[in-house]
Amino acid sequence: MNHTKNFKNLTKKDVGIAGGKGASLGEMTKTGIPVPPGFVVLASAFDRFLNETDLFVQVAAELKKVNYEDINSVDKASSIIRDLIHDVKMPKDLEREIMTDFKKMGAKFVAVRSSATAEDSSVASWAGELESFLNTTERSVLENVKKCWSSLFTPRAIFYRHEKKLLETHVSVAVVVQEMVESEISGICFTIHPVTEDRDQMIIEAGYGLGEAIVSGSITPDSYVISKKDLSLMDVNISNQAKKIIRCLKKGVKWVAIKKNEQEKQKLDGKKIIELTKICLNIEKHYKKPQDIEWAFKEKKFYIVQSRPITTL
Repeated sequence: MNHTKNFKNLTKKDVGIAGGKGASLGEMTKTGIPVPPGFVVLASAFDRFLNETDLFVQVAAELKKVNYEDINSVDKASSIIRDLIHDVKMPKDLEREIMTDFKKMGAKFVAVRSSATAEDSSVASWAGELESFLNTTERSVLENVKKCWSSLFTPRAIFYRHEKKLLETHVSVAVVVQEMVESEISGICFTIHPVTEDRDQMIIEAGYGLGEAIVSGSITPDSYVISKKDLSLMDVNISNQAKKIIRCLKKGVKWVAIKKNEQEKQKLDGKKIIELTKICLNIEKHYKKPQDIEWAFKEKKFYIVQSRPITTL
């Protein structure tokens, strides 16, 4: 049985095997949306890893001991379970399958992201609960896949499962392995106004460098409000950006200063804003739901690295 699938062979119906993230990237790839290439280590790989190594029994035993009133108890269980997953070797054929797909991509750096099979449903949005590892190389890809698996048992994720009453539900995790775009500009788009909830407006946020700076809240991005009816620009807020995150060979990423004359510039001009708006509207139209989209821009081309339904409406 194959435990990996290229984005091209996945659709939005594959949440059960590829998680929310993996299924969405597959669906967008099939639809012709510009998504960086990649593959998904299916949830069946994690399930097999747990069962074949008898970790399944040990993990269940640790979770049974947790007292959810005591944060130390949650932390302790998380630490024990993550160490167990780290220390046990992955089956050799599984390693081979992942490495074969990795080499086929021909990418020097990839993003390795957790994609829970209960992710982004209307009941439970796991977005932000699990871990991602950027700038992963051939040497660290297998280790980071295991770290994504074990992030199903971070203190936050353990408590989240309890809070959402998913303790008796089988939750697994797939892992997305996707070529990294070393973005010159990156950001987020909400296809409806996230504050006023006006469905005729959308907001694009944009900053220099890699997207983590915006996602982590480390910088204040530009924001552009666009009318979805006629694609007119309704509001532009330009923020002064003094530093950005770029790739660094030794540490993965690093902060660097932005030239003085570029700090106050608008990150995307009107033409690029319209181009990105059209891509994001296509995604919303395809899914028939408002979307929260992460995008990157490199060498005159936009890439969509993630899209999920807005669950806070």
